[in-house]
Amino acid sequence: MPAIREYPTTHEARQTALDAAAYERTLSLTERDLIRMITDPGFARWREQIQAVGGCSHPIYLAGHTTTRNGSGEVLHHYDTRGEPGERLAVRCRNRRATVCEPCSRLHAGDTFHLVRSGLLGGKGVGERVQLHPRLFLTLTAPSFGAVHRAAGDTDQVCRPRRVDERCGHGRPLGCSHRHSASDTAVGQPLCPDCYDYPGHVLWHATAGRLWNRFCHAVRRHLATLAGIPQSRLKEHLTLGFAKVAEYQKRGAVHFHAVVRLDGPDGPDSPPPPWATAELLDAAVRSAADAVQVRTPYTDAVGERVVRFGTQLDAHPIRSTAFADESVVTDDAVAAYVAKYVSKSVGDAGGIDHRIRHYSAITRAPVNAHIRALMATCWRLGFLPELEELRLQAWAHTLGYRGHILTKSRLYSTTYGALRAARTAHKSGGTLADWDGHPDVTTESTWRYVGSGYTLAEAECAAGIATEQALYRELIDEIRAVGEWRQ
Repeated sequence: MPAIREYPTTHEARQTALDAAAYERTLSLTERDLIRMITDPGFARWREQIQAVGGCSHPIYLAGHTTTRNGSGEVLHHYDTRGEPGERLAVRCRNRRATVCEPCSRLHAGDTFHLVRSGLLGGKGVGERVQLHPRLFLTLTAPSFGAVHRAAGDTDQVCRPRRVDERCGHGRPLGCSHRHSASDTAVGQPLCPDCYDYPGHVLWHATAGRLWNRFCHAVRRHLATLAGIPQSRLKEHLTLGFAKVAEYQKRGAVHFHAVVRLDGPDGPDSPPPPWATAELLDAAVRSAADAVQVRTPYTDAVGERVVRFGTQLDAHPIRSTAFADESVVTDDAVAAYVAKYVSKSVGDAGGIDHRIRHYSAITRAPVNAHIRALMATCWRLGFLPELEELRLQAWAHTLGYRGHILTKSRLYSTTYGALRAARTAHKSGGTLADWDGHPDVTTESTWRYVGSGYTLAEAECAAGIATEQALYRELIDEIRAVGEWRQ
């Protein structure tokens, strides 16, 4: 039964209660919630949970239990959320986007770094001999859909120089004499929105994943052709491994960064043939990128579009860190570069990170005119029955792009699941790793979703925990850097 509150009988007690009530009315909602939170008996344990998830911005709450027994039925480990505050346990949201949850995105970026790095230097189940395999770091861009404003960069160049005042059919100038900084809001915006090919931009995004798949198949065919062997027998000589990340440019177009590696017929543990060199791989990549294409379904509105990669293609050999100098691309630099962009999203190009349910949400979205036009084009083309399979309206918030931010071939390296399992085993002190896979050990678990997110005061506390842990990591990095410098 709830406790019965006694009515104050004395004048002093009544005055004290009135003063407390009057003071409480002067407090904000967050301050009232803070008083409730810190006076809760389970506050200390709740704070431990939030520290364990790194101050996650939007944790998921689960209720349930897990029990591990040996073959004789003896309980080796048991956990139940009934002893937790609110009878629930907080777990990470695992959102990779830094704009949504910075703590979880940082953890995801760290996993990506190790995933990519293990495919370059070995480790995490990959042999160290992959360091000797031919490897390239590629950048594949989208084609031009219209002239856009460009940042000056290090060269301090004019955006789009023109000797004469040329104008498009809509009366707008084709040149721009300004020197835009990287933070200038004009960067990425079209010089003439009416000339810009918005349908082509959206359809390129919608088919970019299919274009990449065809590119990978084309690289294998071109490798066989350049080597002078039948395409059907290429697997007897080598396999192609890759890890790819997508990045939004300022103009709102996706381009791909990829690590491409040649392995032997049995994957990374076997050497490729001597004729499979980085130069051969470079030639195959460039010829495949020029040849591959995807055709969109024909519609009366936009016709049939041929989707191809842009003319800008960069391919750099990846060298081992031990033999590298400042002029070459190194293993660690590539892994760090890919990990950096895996936490980014369309929000970094000025878009939004949540799905659009109604067209009115596009008109109210806090985006620039160029991004709004791309989103609106997705919505309009989504009504066409010929383009129904592209699900353009469902992906209007990503400007039509519906592929994963990071993809990899099966044998490139380890997986996110394996990395998370190893981290969980490490946090448990190795106990879970010792039991995992044991034939006489069984685990029974029952979990259910019971909520997510924070109250006002809890959000402030979690943000403080996240900041505290970030400062601690920076301090540790500085200490390590000083130690390496002294050595």
